[in-house]
Amino acid sequence: MSLTLPDWPMFGLADDMRPAMRAAALASEPLALATLYAVGDGGPRPPGSQMVITPSAASGFLSGGCIEADIALHAAQVIENAEPRHLVYGQGSPWPDIQLLCGARLDILVERIEPDDPALSALLSETDARRPAVWVTDGRARRLERLADGQSGRFTARTAPFELRRPYLPASRLVVVGSDPIALATASLGAQAGFETTLIRPKGPSEPPPLTGVAYRRSSPQIALREIVPDAWTAIAVATHDWEIDHETLLAALPSAARYVGVVGARRRIPERLARLRAAGVSQAAVERLHAPIGLDLGGKAPWEIAISVIAEIIAGRVDRSIETVQAAGANS
Repeated sequence: MSLTLPDWPMFGLADDMRPAMRAAALASEPLALATLYAVGDGGPRPPGSQMVITPSAASGFLSGGCIEADIALHAAQVIENAEPRHLVYGQGSPWPDIQLLCGARLDILVERIEPDDPALSALLSETDARRPAVWVTDGRARRLERLADGQSGRFTARTAPFELRRPYLPASRLVVVGSDPIALATASLGAQAGFETTLIRPKGPSEPPPLTGVAYRRSSPQIALREIVPDAWTAIAVATHDWEIDHETLLAALPSAARYVGVVGARRRIPERLARLRAAGVSQAAVERLHAPIGLDLGGKAPWEIAISVIAEIIAGRVDRSIETVQAAGANS
């Protein structure tokens, strides 16, 4: 078996490998899972980044394009013989002809996963239930461990004996309330950025918006949010430009578990908006969570410029900067 990657690496736009893993399981295809577990002297991708390679497709990326084709060659052999491989690129690599322009050293595990692997089945079940879990592997045997509610886990790599612990969190969701170009641009960009995105337009047209990857609801924001059940991996962007609908939406969004709640509106009216929320019984802690005006201050006023500022602010707040790689002293690849 061999796999030649396409000239344009669209496969590298994917960051979450679970959809590719699910697709392989549904197709009854074995897959090779490549996990970057150590990075020396910097690199474009953090430890825990992954690729999925099957006999028919690839997803994800681990470098700036320097090593993906070579990883695919090794992955094909791992799929054929089920023998895991530890790959080293950069300093100490047995392949000096593969140059890393960033100057990093990358250590990667490639393991074969059967479509009926119990750990994979458990991972997909936890994903559907939006429960965080940790993938634990030594390259030959795998298991899945649940995380307690509210825990995000940390990626760790132990090399004596070898073991990876890779957390998987529920997919990030974005709920956009509104119908104007700002709302449409925000929903569209959110979907492109990998969020599971829903657009809510109360009493909107029966036809959904022509936005790829965006779900659509016509019910009131209160009903829609009650059905969606915002959790710690949900962001809510309110962009209706209707004072009453904004207020009713915030009454439902701010007390929820959503990690991010923001609203479009004039800066001069923020004190009035906050006072009205307090008067309606929203706690001070919940009011202080509101991002108003919404988005990072990038200076732009066009719909796409505002959408970029909103998505950037959400990403800045969701990135877990506590991820660590733990390596045993004297370990080798």
